[in-house]
Amino acid sequence: MPAATMSVLWGGGAPFSVQGDGTRCLKDRKGSAVELLGISGNIIYEVKHDPKWTSQDTKLVWVSTCDEPRWADECLRKFNATPEGRKEPRIPLKQLADEEYIYDASSKQDHFKRVQRKFDIPFEQMIFYDNQMNNISAVSRLGVHCVYCPDGLTKSVWQQGLAEYARTHADS
Repeated sequence: MPAATMSVLWGGGAPFSVQGDGTRCLKDRKGSAVELLGISGNIIYEVKHDPKWTSQDTKLVWVSTCDEPRWADECLRKFNATPEGRKEPRIPLKQLADEEYIYDASSKQDHFKRVQRKFDIPFEQMIFYDNQMNNISAVSRLGVHCVYCPDGLTKSVWQQGLAEYARTHADS
């Protein structure tokens, strides 16, 4: 269950304008860049379209502790996901999630408890990628496999996280 990482939504706020094809950057109302970190959009596209994921009924959930949920929602509607190495088709990130929990919460654990209840997926079968160590620490205590990605979700971090998850679940 990967999580995309947008840069922090501080600054000018809504409305956000799409820059280029919408796969990398938006601008807030003051002209400050809000960037999709790493190759999150490509990976999210893969999770929702590649049979190796869809055949397993993989769920993709947006979880964010955010002071401005409406800003995050607008960004998810305006950022686009594409297949790796291609510019088309472009699909808004918002359309690719099976569920979203974007609100001001005291702990990221709250989000994952909701995900667990909604989809009846054991914590041990979830993977969480995040660029904030406090979130990694909190969620890992639930038994979720967590991957720290301070520079965003890169291809190598994505693959490393999947390999680590496979190794820890090889005997399961």
